[in-house]
Amino acid sequence: MTRTRQDRVLGILIRRGEWMTAATLADQLGVTPRSIRSYVTAANARVPGAEAIESGPAGYRATAAASSALRAGAEGETGTPRERLHALVRALLDDGSGVDVHTTADRMHVSSATLEADLGRVRALLNGTELSLARSGSVVRLTGSELAQRRLVSRLAHDEMDEGAFDLEALRRAADAVAIPSDALGAFKSDLVARLGELGYFVNEFAAADVVLHIAIAADRVALGRALEGVHGDPEPVRARLADLVGELTSRHFGVDLGQGDRLHLAALVLTRIVVPGSREEPAIAPDPLILSAVRVAVERAAASYLVDIAHDDFIDRLALHVQNLVHRAREQAWSRNPLTRTLKSAYPMIFDVAVSIASELAVTLAVPIHDDEIAYIAMHVGGRLERSRRAETMLTATIVCPGYYELQELLRSSIDRSLGRAIEVIGVETRVDPDWDLLDSDLVLTTIEPPVRVAGSDRMVRIQPFLSDSDVERVAAAASRVRRSRRLGRLRAELDRWFTPGAFLRGIDLSRGAEGTIRDLGDLLVAQGVIDHGYVESAIERERLSSTAFTDTLAVPHALKMTATRTAIALGVSETPVAWGDARVNVVALVAFSESDRPAFQTVFEQLVEVFGEPDSAQRLVRRGVDLSSFLDELAAVIDG
Repeated sequence: MTRTRQDRVLGILIRRGEWMTAATLADQLGVTPRSIRSYVTAANARVPGAEAIESGPAGYRATAAASSALRAGAEGETGTPRERLHALVRALLDDGSGVDVHTTADRMHVSSATLEADLGRVRALLNGTELSLARSGSVVRLTGSELAQRRLVSRLAHDEMDEGAFDLEALRRAADAVAIPSDALGAFKSDLVARLGELGYFVNEFAAADVVLHIAIAADRVALGRALEGVHGDPEPVRARLADLVGELTSRHFGVDLGQGDRLHLAALVLTRIVVPGSREEPAIAPDPLILSAVRVAVERAAASYLVDIAHDDFIDRLALHVQNLVHRAREQAWSRNPLTRTLKSAYPMIFDVAVSIASELAVTLAVPIHDDEIAYIAMHVGGRLERSRRAETMLTATIVCPGYYELQELLRSSIDRSLGRAIEVIGVETRVDPDWDLLDSDLVLTTIEPPVRVAGSDRMVRIQPFLSDSDVERVAAAASRVRRSRRLGRLRAELDRWFTPGAFLRGIDLSRGAEGTIRDLGDLLVAQGVIDHGYVESAIERERLSSTAFTDTLAVPHALKMTATRTAIALGVSETPVAWGDARVNVVALVAFSESDRPAFQTVFEQLVEVFGEPDSAQRLVRRGVDLSSFLDELAAVIDG
C-alpha cells in the first residue's frame, strides 16, 4: 500500500467536499473498492484520536482533519519509491561532483540494484529537460544549467502538490519534501504581496505561492554556492526596483544574500507571473504589436466559431498583456500554476474550450507551448468578459402574490429585490386573495398565501412570509436553482434523439487503445454514417493533445475545434472499467461532431452533458445500466427528469 494512493484518496475527497462511494473512488484510482477501504483506514491512522475520512451509508467524506492527514503522511512514512527518487535527485543536485551508487544505496538502506532502478526513474524524469546523467564507474553526476536544475526542484515540489489544495500548507509540505526551508514561506509571501501593493501593483494571488517557492529554491541554491552569474538583457527601472525588493526580503526571511543575477531573474518572475502589468501609479505597459495582433486574430476567430461576445478592444488589450507575460514565462520554461484549472474545466467546459481555441491559435502564431494551467488563466479572462451576459441569461422572472395593505406589498417587494435582485426579477405583484393562478406565467411565484392543491406541488411555487425571513430567502434561492437546472437540462432532454446516433454506440472500450485510439474507434462509427471524415477525427486528436477533454472524473468529450461535420452527432463509448485519459480515468467517452449550422447547439450539448456526469451517482448509474444506446438514453432521460 503506497502513501501516494492514500494521498490521492484524501486529495479527491478534499476537492469534492461531499460523500463519494468506494466504487467511485476505486474507479478514479483504478483499484478495487476493498483497496479504497484499506487506504481510508491507513489515512485515518495518520491522525490519532481523529478521523481524516468519515464513512457512512453514502460512502466516504473528508473531515476537517483531512488536511492534517496529508501533512502527517508527508512527514511520516519513509522509504517509499517516490521519497527515494526525491532523495536521490536532491543528492545529485547538491553535489556537483556526483554521487557513488554503492555508498548512496547503503545510506538509503537499499540494495545497489534497487538504486540502479531508481536511477532509471531519474533518467525518465529528465526526459524533455536540459538535464542528463553522466556516469563514470559507480559515480553518477547530473549535468545541465543551473536554471534547469532549479526547474527540476520546482517540478518535484509541484508533484507533491498535485493531490492537495494549492495553498500555503500545501506549499510548505512540498518544500519540506524536497528539503527546501519552509518555515519562512508564509511570512515571505505576506511581506511580498504587501510591499507590491504599496508600490501600486495589482497582485495575482493565485500565482504568488508558486513564485515564493521559486524564490525559496533560489535562496537554497545560492546557500549551496550555486548562484546565477547573470541574466539576459539590461534591467529596466521597474525590474531593478523589484530586484532590490526581492533581495531585501530574501535576506530578511531566508538569511541569504542574493547576487545581481539571482535578484534580476527573480524580479522577472515576479513581473511575469504575479504582477498585473502596470500599476495604479504607472501607466500599463503597451503590449507588443505582434502579440496584440496575434491575440486579436485568435479572439475574433474564437468569437465567430463559438458565437461568444468577446471581440472587444478592452478585452483584447488586457488579454494581450497577459499573453505577453505568458510568452516570457514560456521562454524561461517557468510556467504559472493555476489552482482553479480543474474547477474551470469541469464547471465551465464551454468557456474552457473557447480558451483552448484561443491558446491553440496563439501557440502556433507565437511558437510557444501553452499548458493547461496557462489555458485556465485565459479561461478566467474569457469568463470575466462573458459573466455579465451569462448573468442576464440566468435571470429568472417572479410574481409576488401578497394580498393585504399596499405598504406591506411594497416592503415585501423591496426586501426581495434587496436579497435576491441578482438572481430574480420581479415582474408583477398580485394583490387579490383569489388570483387566477393559471395566468401567472413567470418562472417563479412567491406567495404569502397557500396556493390551490393543483399547483401547490409545482417547483416554481414558493411559500414565503409577508415579512421576508432568512429561511424564505434560502427557499427562493433553492427554487431558482432548481428551475435553472431544469431549464438547462431540459434543452438537453429535448435534443437526445437528434444527437445520439443509432449505430454509434460502443459498450466496452479497448483499454489498450488509449485516448487517441478510442477517439479513432468512435470516429470510425461516425465516418461510416457520413457524419464526419477522417480529417475531423485527426482534428479531434489534435484538440486532445492541446488539453485533455476529461471534463469530469467520469466523462471525456473529445471534439474538433472546427465545426466541419455534416450534422451534429455524438458517438458514445461506455466502459465499466475506467479508461486512462490524460491525467484522469473516465468511464464514458462522448465523441461530439459539430456542424457549422448547429453552432447554437454547441453550448447546450457540451455544458449540459458535463453537468450530468459531474454528479458521481448519476454517472455511475448511467455506466452500470447503459448496456446499449436505448437503455443509455432511457437512463439519461431519467437522470435529467430527476
